[in-house]
Amino acid sequence: MGNRYLIVGGSAAGMAAAHTIRKADETGEVTVLSNESHAPYFRPMIPYIITGKKSASQIILNGSGVFTADTINILTGSKVTSVDPAGKRVTTGAGDIFDYDRILFSSGSRPYMPEDIENLGVDGVFALKTLADAEAMAARSETTEHAVLLGGGILNLKAAFALLEKNIKVTLVVYSPEVLSQLMDPEDAYLVRKALDEAGLVIKTGCSARAVISDDTGVCAVALDNGEEIPCQMICVGKGVIPNLDYLDGTDIRIDKGIVADPFTACSKGDTFAAGDVAVTHDPATGDKTVTALWTHAVEMGICAGLNMTGKKTAYAGTMGIMNATQVADEPFVAMGVVHTRDKDLEVHTDRTDHYFRKMVFSPDGSRLVGAVFVGDITRAGLYRYVIREKMEVERFKNHLVNHTLHYGHFL
Repeated sequence: MGNRYLIVGGSAAGMAAAHTIRKADETGEVTVLSNESHAPYFRPMIPYIITGKKSASQIILNGSGVFTADTINILTGSKVTSVDPAGKRVTTGAGDIFDYDRILFSSGSRPYMPEDIENLGVDGVFALKTLADAEAMAARSETTEHAVLLGGGILNLKAAFALLEKNIKVTLVVYSPEVLSQLMDPEDAYLVRKALDEAGLVIKTGCSARAVISDDTGVCAVALDNGEEIPCQMICVGKGVIPNLDYLDGTDIRIDKGIVADPFTACSKGDTFAAGDVAVTHDPATGDKTVTALWTHAVEMGICAGLNMTGKKTAYAGTMGIMNATQVADEPFVAMGVVHTRDKDLEVHTDRTDHYFRKMVFSPDGSRLVGAVFVGDITRAGLYRYVIREKMEVERFKNHLVNHTLHYGHFL
């Protein structure tokens, strides 16, 4: 009888691990338990569900690439509620029991819903995290004239542009001095802010929602802590995420903000592994331990976990706590590693123009690149990521880093 591999969570890390296991072990039984009703799908595409550019069937992960589901048992609607690591058994909310030889915890994360905002539970309040969320927002958008989005992160900006495409007025309420505050200093976001303003997005900074006001149709307004009240028919909350770890309560799996795993993705108990949004990893830029909710990192870590689960010992290089590449309006940008430099003992080089912004952050002694931000022109960003992740000594090609003339030949 072959090994029984059980994967808790059917998104990026879980499906990458499942496919990796299947390639490495053709006879083992691979089962994925997903608490969502949909088959696993490409989560970064869910804003297109709101616009109608994509249907659910078009973003399902099946049959190709890293995420092929051939000979993998994928059970949707299967929410794991408890785990017995000693007995190697899990139980779902429906009472189903699954025994395993090796298990991967890749259960992802859920939106953080601030408790200090009153009345968040009414109809018309969303957090864009799942395909079901996107479908519900798409339906609500048909009767929405004005949407208010709470939080200035990437996912809310994606949601904002999806709603703007449907000719819905959108107001972004941001407590921070500027949008994307987790990814860059306020003064570094000037090109992104210009693109958002030109796109017609209304942005209110330095304030927060105090309460949701509702009537018999659901949301009808939001009250801010500055006394302002904004009429609206939809609210989307984008205030970060929380790892899904409740099912591990009462176990001796070590948890510290996330599941603690070694460089080989193994947890504190034998034959248990962790990957994705729930896993604590090493940040090569800062040396800190971090929990990062990014699709690309989840895929990388899932592949690594799958190899280790099949006995192919493979170290995971780590995850930069800040590493994001996307496009907002017509402005592509990349932020990686240490990006906040105010009042810090770091060597910083910036290049500001009306068309692009670049920021290179070096260690205090200038010997290592520890962070970078690119807006408008993101060419060579992959090379900078490599330099940061590999903790390279940069003295012999530092001027090329600063002048943006770096190429692979400088590594030889």
